[in-house]
Amino acid sequence: MKSLFRRRRIFWTLVVLAAICLMIRVWSGDDGGVSYDWQWRRALRQLGVFREGHFQPGPLLEGLALPLRIVGASLVLAVCMGLASAVLRVAPSAVGRLLSLLYVGTVRNTPLLMQLFAVYFVAAPILGLSPFWAAVLALSAFEGAYMAEIFRAGIEGVPRRQWDAAYSLGMPPYMAFVWVALPQALRRVLPPLVGQTVSLIKDSALVSAVALPDLTMRAQAAIADTFLSLELWSMVAAIYLLLTLAVSLPARWLEGRLAWD
Repeated sequence: MKSLFRRRRIFWTLVVLAAICLMIRVWSGDDGGVSYDWQWRRALRQLGVFREGHFQPGPLLEGLALPLRIVGASLVLAVCMGLASAVLRVAPSAVGRLLSLLYVGTVRNTPLLMQLFAVYFVAAPILGLSPFWAAVLALSAFEGAYMAEIFRAGIEGVPRRQWDAAYSLGMPPYMAFVWVALPQALRRVLPPLVGQTVSLIKDSALVSAVALPDLTMRAQAAIADTFLSLELWSMVAAIYLLLTLAVSLPARWLEGRLAWD
């Protein structure tokens, strides 16, 4: 186990060093024979500028606030919807299992963009939802369907003897689930849940399709003004990479700690 984590650490160190070398080469203007005049100084102004000793956020940083809010709200709802669907899937009620199966099967087998349009143009006017909450509802329903299968696999992976031990102590089924099965299932499902959270961060870029001024739409507007498409799209990709690493790296550390406990 120690050697596995050591190899992972070496791998990610090499990846970071390669990325730094590539950034230095591009920044220095060594284009390797490609005739393109990189203008990073102009592009970085889209992140923000210092004026009179104060930092003024640019369009990209202003657009980053909306995806962070959408991801935070969607993650909470997706976990709740996924866990509820997983509980219904393993429940003795045939109606509950059927509802969970219909939800998971329908959402997982249709494109996210179509679901986003359906919620924004159909459900939102009926329910009186703002564009922000329409995007949150679509993203949380989509990611929750995948999380439902993750939670279900974790719950069904708890050994039967753990349930029997809880019942022998006089616990009713709901207490056995909350205090015995669920904590063990959460340790099992942590890695795939992190992967689904990373997917949620990347999928949040689609909210620009429903006219929400997120990072992607702000980048498109900045490109229309500056014509710095390569620089700005590279910066947008780097921002999303940093967001996903901010989620995955601490989760990998926590996964390693749980593996040792």
